[in-house]
Amino acid sequence: MPTKNPRVNVVVEPPLYKVMYDLAANGGVSMSTLARDLIREALELREDIALAALADKRIKTFNKKSALSHEDVWK
Repeated sequence: MPTKNPRVNVVVEPPLYKVMYDLAANGGVSMSTLARDLIREALELREDIALAALADKRIKTFNKKSALSHEDVWK
């Protein structure tokens, strides 16, 4: 049965393959599902890192005297 989702082929070293195989077997999922979930998790971690860097940059320019209050924002 054809799938609507795009495919990606990935080549990994044998030790990494064994770890992935064991994780998939222990989790009762396919290697493809495990790879998808690991990629998704890695992308979320990178997004968190980027957002933290943005927050660090913005906090340096934060001025409490000119900031809007919660009430002012939601009027």
